[in-house]
Amino acid sequence: MSEGNSVPGQERNEQRVGSTGPSRAGTPLYERADEMAAAREAVEALCARSTDRGGRHGDLLLLSGAAGLGKTTLLTEIRAIAAARGCTVLSARGSEQEHTVPFHVVRQLLQPVLAACTEAERREIFGGWYEIAGPAVGLLAQQAGTAMPDPQGVRDGLDWVLTQLAVHKAPIVMVVDDAHWGDLESLAWLAAFAVRVQELPLLIVLGYRPDELHADAAALRELIGGRGSHPITLRALSPESVAKLARGALGPEADDPFCRECWAVTGGNPYETVELIAKVQDRGLTPSEESAHLLRDLGASSRGTGLVKRLERLGNPAVRLAWAAAVLGTEISPELAASVAGLPPAEAQDATDRLRVARILTGTRTLEFVHPLIATAVYRAIPSAMRTAMHGQAASAVVDAGLNITVAARHLLETHPSNDPETVQQLRAAARENLRQGAPDAAHRCLERALREPPPAEERAAVLHELGCSALLTSPATTVNHLSAALQLPDLDPALREDATFRLAQALAHNDQLGEAAAVAGAEAAHTRSYGARLRLQAAHHLWLVFDVHEVQAPVRSRRLARLAEHLSGQNMGEKALLCLRTWDATLRGEPAESALAVATRAVGLSYTDPDWGFELPSITALGYMYADQCDRAEELFSSAIAECQQVGWSGAHLSFGFNLLGLVHFRRGMLAQAERCAREAVRLADRVGPRLPAKWYAVGLLLDILLSRGENEEALSVAETHDFAPPYPNAVVFPDPQALYGRLLLVRGRRTEAIAQLTAAGKRLEAKGILNPTWCPWAGHLALALAQEDPAGARALAAQTLRRAERYDTPTAIGEALRFSAAVSEAGDTLALLERAVETLSKSPNQFLYAEALVDFAVGLRRRGHADRVAELLFEGADLAERCGAERLAERAHAEIAAAGLRPSGLRIRAQSGDRTAEPSRAGAGKVQH
Repeated sequence: MSEGNSVPGQERNEQRVGSTGPSRAGTPLYERADEMAAAREAVEALCARSTDRGGRHGDLLLLSGAAGLGKTTLLTEIRAIAAARGCTVLSARGSEQEHTVPFHVVRQLLQPVLAACTEAERREIFGGWYEIAGPAVGLLAQQAGTAMPDPQGVRDGLDWVLTQLAVHKAPIVMVVDDAHWGDLESLAWLAAFAVRVQELPLLIVLGYRPDELHADAAALRELIGGRGSHPITLRALSPESVAKLARGALGPEADDPFCRECWAVTGGNPYETVELIAKVQDRGLTPSEESAHLLRDLGASSRGTGLVKRLERLGNPAVRLAWAAAVLGTEISPELAASVAGLPPAEAQDATDRLRVARILTGTRTLEFVHPLIATAVYRAIPSAMRTAMHGQAASAVVDAGLNITVAARHLLETHPSNDPETVQQLRAAARENLRQGAPDAAHRCLERALREPPPAEERAAVLHELGCSALLTSPATTVNHLSAALQLPDLDPALREDATFRLAQALAHNDQLGEAAAVAGAEAAHTRSYGARLRLQAAHHLWLVFDVHEVQAPVRSRRLARLAEHLSGQNMGEKALLCLRTWDATLRGEPAESALAVATRAVGLSYTDPDWGFELPSITALGYMYADQCDRAEELFSSAIAECQQVGWSGAHLSFGFNLLGLVHFRRGMLAQAERCAREAVRLADRVGPRLPAKWYAVGLLLDILLSRGENEEALSVAETHDFAPPYPNAVVFPDPQALYGRLLLVRGRRTEAIAQLTAAGKRLEAKGILNPTWCPWAGHLALALAQEDPAGARALAAQTLRRAERYDTPTAIGEALRFSAAVSEAGDTLALLERAVETLSKSPNQFLYAEALVDFAVGLRRRGHADRVAELLFEGADLAERCGAERLAERAHAEIAAAGLRPSGLRIRAQSGDRTAEPSRAGAGKVQH
């Protein structure tokens, strides 16, 4: 392909550079000095910086312009410059015909350099991402039965691969021509990766037509339109340059009127000018004013109907071969083109030679059109019925040649439905392959086409089921429609009915219809005869009820769940799923922690990437351990969850939730700095998923809770505003409870009346739901603090209720926190006794931050009452713990009290930093204070 303004007739260099077509050595470029200077400067700067270990390294270069203005010629020159400077050059080209083939551009970029490596070298480059990103690159077929990677996980794997290549083969220049025709999967990755290009010895160069950017390529549009992007926009040539171009090819005898007409006919478009001058040479015209009137007809033969007529004059075999090439797309195998055209080898070779001479095709071992404009014109000139038939022939030829089934599917998508079971099977196979590559949208397109074929009656339900499941994460509403249709078909296979119902419930839940999800699963569970199916559907029924904020019969559901789980041993996945739910329900209701943990021991064992249950159920079991003050066990489970998600390439909401839960464990230990780091990573990952989704509420909510605990109130308000943490709240149960947390933010803003209203409403909702565990959501304690001045009796009643519930749950953290709330709103005579109890109780808790707060509060209370004998020990230990927890504001408060009292440190026994409950507790709260 050539999109330049080079002089025709010069010998072409058939040595390919990358995959974007032949270069023309020694060709002059007119009116491109500034563009070439910018490109050369970018390559030179990359090479100069590649040895610099600090500072800015890579860059992004954008070439924008309409068809024929010379983008490809410039990109060819950039590749040549980079290769001459010793850079590793990665090259690809988008294709109008192949933009539906997922990762088509990625494979062009990465396959050549990776294919040259040994298997050991490839595995070293991929690291732990080989099984995840390998299928997308086309180097590895994912094993059947393994968890499908999510698209974000595949993009993360590609990030890793390119980063490793940049490290081992630096500097790298990556060139993508016709990016406007790139497949959406490649463009989504490329646009996201380009944002961090400055961190690596890598120059990314994109050439594109601004008026033909794909409507769905939002990420690429955002990259191009970003504030840091400054595309180099190519313009048409001036009359003077067109004259130089003409005289360079036709000789100095080309007169001014002739040259001006060349410019008028082509509008200064370099490609059209080159083609026009070539035709003048072919016709042997004298380049003078007398011949100028013939130029318009010659120019018309380079495009549209004129090009088609020129092609027809080459004979029927050449027409058929050109049509076959247009159907096949880019990098065309001559053998494959001959097969699709239905030509014997000798005839195909003769037709190819004719097309080369006519400047329609170029290449030898691999063919391609001289210019995309020619490919488009030829493709559109194929009669509709013939084009459809040729796509069918191309699909068969691709399969016979042993190429990837997704390449064949690209052609099958262009055929008309013909009631062919084989086509249905091929499209279903392509959909499975697309899912393994992390391209669910491509899988969805294949299955939609399979449904239109249509499939045999006995396969229709299976196709609907696969179609629904392919859109489960990307479009839950679409999944609901397809699975509902499948379930309405008669004589449905019981196993398929069970799975379709289960997936339908998942889709409804993901579509924020948790009540309907529970109802669907519950109704089918009541009718199924299979014990395993009944357990699975019962678990789904209870799962979505547990997470439905608007559930109206929670106590009844809790009793049913308790009876159901009472005699289960956890011998299979269905039983474990129900035991997970029972553990979580007992935790939320505030039943004694010991009994909840007894259930949890039978529930452990579900995989975090189980295709049925995913992340939710094993996570809530681990949370049961955490809230019961078994933080070591919870951290062990959450760490394995993150590792398991990363291993299978789940890098979106699942991984965000994993970091969120690990941050929550650190938070429950009182290690606020570590907790904040995890929470910020969870927010970063959730940002990639989308706004106001459950993953975002979890991550932002935890970060806000941590910031408020650290005393970083202004930062908390800023985070809440940035992430729109405000009503309306989600229909799913998330934690920290968003409404209660929003009430606390209102208190920070000084809007006490509104805060009281939000906390009160949160309490009523949670009470109705049966969520009574104060350590899960201490709404009543915070409401008590808000009411303390205007309604001290009401505040004390709320605090007393919180303490009773905490004592029922019976963990040091729950009881100690409740005692601190009670102390804060108690009558003066009771405060010190409550604080002393809080210190003593929290000394047995893994939460070092709450213990530090209790120490400081108790010390301040003692000092104000004149009990100075133990104040120093309490304050110094509280300050030390606060600093180790990352609670700077609490540490500052403790040091201020130390300074005000004129105290000096003495020998202290500080509790072990690990937070291990087996560590010997501090002696600070061990003694009694006489009042």
